[in-house]
Amino acid sequence: MQKEKDSSSKEITCEQVWENCLKLIRDNVNPQNFKTWFEPIRAVKLDDSTLTIEVPSQFVYEWLEEHYIGLLRKTIKRELGQEGRLEYSILMETSTQNSKPYTVKLPAKSNNGLKNPSVSIPQQISGGIRNPFIIPGLKKIDIDPQLNSNYSFDNLVEGDCNRLARSAGYAVAQKPGGTSFNPLLIYGNVGLGKTHLAHAIGIDIKNNFPEKTVLYVPSEKFMLQFVDSVRNNSQNDFVHFYQMMDVLIIDDIQFFAGKEKTQDVFFHIFNHLHQNNKQIILTCDKAPVDLQGMEQRLLSRFKWGLAADLQIPDLETRIAILKKKMYVDGIELPNEISEYIALSITNNIRELEGALISIIAQSSLNKKPITLELAKQMIDKFVKNTVHEISIDYIQKIVCDYFELALDVLKSKTRKREVVQARQLAMYFSKQFTKSSLSNIGMHCGGKDHATVLHACRTVNNLMDTDKKFKAQVVDLQKRINLSR
Repeated sequence: MQKEKDSSSKEITCEQVWENCLKLIRDNVNPQNFKTWFEPIRAVKLDDSTLTIEVPSQFVYEWLEEHYIGLLRKTIKRELGQEGRLEYSILMETSTQNSKPYTVKLPAKSNNGLKNPSVSIPQQISGGIRNPFIIPGLKKIDIDPQLNSNYSFDNLVEGDCNRLARSAGYAVAQKPGGTSFNPLLIYGNVGLGKTHLAHAIGIDIKNNFPEKTVLYVPSEKFMLQFVDSVRNNSQNDFVHFYQMMDVLIIDDIQFFAGKEKTQDVFFHIFNHLHQNNKQIILTCDKAPVDLQGMEQRLLSRFKWGLAADLQIPDLETRIAILKKKMYVDGIELPNEISEYIALSITNNIRELEGALISIIAQSSLNKKPITLELAKQMIDKFVKNTVHEISIDYIQKIVCDYFELALDVLKSKTRKREVVQARQLAMYFSKQFTKSSLSNIGMHCGGKDHATVLHACRTVNNLMDTDKKFKAQVVDLQKRINLSR
């Protein structure tokens, strides 16, 4: 009879066994608990009298062990007999999809029926960091730095907007923890390349010092891991894990604002790393002095090293970024198209590159050549047909085209009458159409001061009253600028 039972049980799949178990479990727990703790579980293997189920996290396993071990033992014995056993396959947190679960075996017999399962964990870690806790067998060399290889120094175009931050980052990459730039805080508005630069530094350090443990982590992930450690009562393991790093890169630390406990644990990690000459790299959307909701003791430590800002790139840098992107992707576009894109999108590098991709995709999908007209259509859609703010660069481009002057000539110190007049018009329209200060306008027009800009505006107004030809030119230029809005 036993052989017949064994023979018939082999025909039953693991899914069927677990489904039968769920029917009994459903009758013994309320619907909400069943949905929370049992619905995410799936059966993965049935080997003789041992059923293996996959649970989504360590926390779920521990909750089942603490609250439902008796019910689980009862259902397994009912389905698989007195020798029935249950094994958990626990998916540990990872950023990759090739991580292997570890198993927890639930003994078939114990003295009190509620004996804790034994845990078996692989000694080799593969596929990156599974969670931020100390695991037996975890070696520093096995930790995946979580860096994006596309964000390298080679792909980061240098300009006045990022020269300080880029140079400091390169110095850190040559001597991590050994420069006065520790911590290195990179700050700037959205889409200006903070994350790119942070990854580039990490990649260079890893190339120069393969033995060093480098880790990039977004602030949101750091906070979630900390919350899990509190929930699992493993804060010490969490802290120990991050204190193992030789180079710690945390992106968007402004999200720590108002999170007192997260700031407190980061304070201790920061102190340990800094005291041991480990490199700390942080990014933020504001300067330290403008951060709200951050503890003063942390803010003072951010000032120990260097705070380097990323500014909005000028026209030449934006064009260079587009050309670099085209070169990497093996694309060729006429200069007038790359210039139009750079003139239309001025404040965000990510949007700049996104607009280029959209134009190329539109051309490829519709099998149309990339023309200036197509670029204008796509840019209009990309910015959702909103009236965009006219930039000083764009005004200078229109004035230069109108008078057939090169941009560098407009910005030069030449006192030729036609150049001086064109420069004055560029200043006049910049004051009229932009929100820039007089000093900023002057800086864009060859390094002039605010008094020169005021003089230019008065001169244009006076000439309009006395020179009909000049007034016609002003009206014509004004129409061209308005058409671009």
